[in-house]
Amino acid sequence: MLELYETNVSSRLLLGTARYPSPTILADAARASKTEILTVSLRRETAGGKQGGAFFEMIRDLGTRILPNTAGCHTASEAVLTARMAREVFGTNWIKLEVIGHQDTLQPDVFALVEAARILSADGFEVFPYTTDDLVVGERLIEAGCRVLMPWCAPIGSAIGPQNIPALRSMRAHFPDIPLIVDAGLGRPSHAALVMELGFDAVLLNTAVANAGDPVRMAGAFAKAIEAGHSGYQAGLLEPRDMAVPSTPVIGKAVFS
Repeated sequence: MLELYETNVSSRLLLGTARYPSPTILADAARASKTEILTVSLRRETAGGKQGGAFFEMIRDLGTRILPNTAGCHTASEAVLTARMAREVFGTNWIKLEVIGHQDTLQPDVFALVEAARILSADGFEVFPYTTDDLVVGERLIEAGCRVLMPWCAPIGSAIGPQNIPALRSMRAHFPDIPLIVDAGLGRPSHAALVMELGFDAVLLNTAVANAGDPVRMAGAFAKAIEAGHSGYQAGLLEPRDMAVPSTPVIGKAVFS
């Protein structure tokens, strides 16, 4: 089980709800992934009118927990306002906090992120911050009240997979008791298995599933990869070696005279 702010979930896959070919495919992909947490943008809910309301009803019918996000925000004040509106709309203190600082890479503005996290934590929110793999930023977010960290492994939607594995290893070692969820940059099930083998607690996916040729089948593939990677980490992975090591015992082999 994975504990996130005193809530236990069995699935280690969090799924985004944007850019699917249809609501039906989204619902089928969510079921195939066995996710228990779906991220939802307040902007979609408020901008969609009746269509947005129907979308929210469909999400609720799936029986998953909702993690609203502040996608599209570029300042701390904008993110705080969006989070407070999301709490009213979705009825939850959970918030995935995004404050974008670079338009091309969609890299978080870590200064505004920490500021917004501090304000929201003091206001009773349980913050899931989308951040970089920087240890100092992670420490500042925890000091601000966050009890979960969501580092990227590559730019949002890039699908190129982990770009700085040593940094991800360092995060796991530096924050042994903090749930770490890789958010952004994963493109293949093997990418998800890799970060889980590093000891991360979960992954959040959207583009890699929504834009796949068969989103439903891809959601199931990621679910299996995440489970396999986590099981491998728990079992104790064999570290790479510089030389061959025989798997067959040398003692007891036949000797010819």
